[in-house]
Amino acid sequence: MRRKLVAGNWKMHGMRPHLREIDAIAAAARAHPQVDALLCVPYTLIAAAADIAPDFTIGAQDVHESDQGAHTGDISAPMLVEAGAKVVIVGHSERRADHAETSHHTWAKAAAARRHGLNVILCCGETEAEHDAGRAERIVQSQIEKSLPDGAAPDWLTIAYEPRWAIGTGKTPTLDEIATMHAILRAKLRGMIGPSANEMRILYGGSVSGANAASILAADDVDGALVGGASLTAAKFVPIIEAAAQIATGD
Repeated sequence: MRRKLVAGNWKMHGMRPHLREIDAIAAAARAHPQVDALLCVPYTLIAAAADIAPDFTIGAQDVHESDQGAHTGDISAPMLVEAGAKVVIVGHSERRADHAETSHHTWAKAAAARRHGLNVILCCGETEAEHDAGRAERIVQSQIEKSLPDGAAPDWLTIAYEPRWAIGTGKTPTLDEIATMHAILRAKLRGMIGPSANEMRILYGGSVSGANAASILAADDVDGALVGGASLTAAKFVPIIEAAAQIATGD
């Protein structure tokens, strides 16, 4: 059985006073060892977060494909490792939309992260226009086909399906729609990497909250959640971890 993973993405939020939230979330994660939990925080907080919660997984939200160079404002995988990051998100819909990143960029970034021992959460998902036009399946399959790095394996790579129209909007697909898309992704992965795809975790991301987490996390082929706004405080994030733990223990 694949372990549930609850991953928080703080996006462009968080200052040093918010480290107390990370400490509280880490404590909750320790109290529920049957599930995995992590936070991807701004670059400025990675080292401090890793210091205050050394037994909790801290990650980054992006990485450059090169190890060094004249890339103003970017950050490399070796820099993230030095800061204390253990995982990095690549291909997030906001990077694709706001920075015109392609699936090729995502592929290169995942490969760079892997070269330096970082685990990777690789995102895919359709826009509202693509969803309404009935192209969601084709879009996510194409993104996976073009983004999946060589040597993709479940011990270091996780897929996150995030319908872009559901992020931060309060909208969510139906449970059947979520399960169907996760099954499509699982089938695509099997075609690309074989039986090990059955062990690879596929997260759902898109307005996940304590109120809907239990039902979403119980859906077929949903192995966890990539959580945005609800991950910023322990009060909102811990209930999602608890929901995952209840499913893991069969309560």
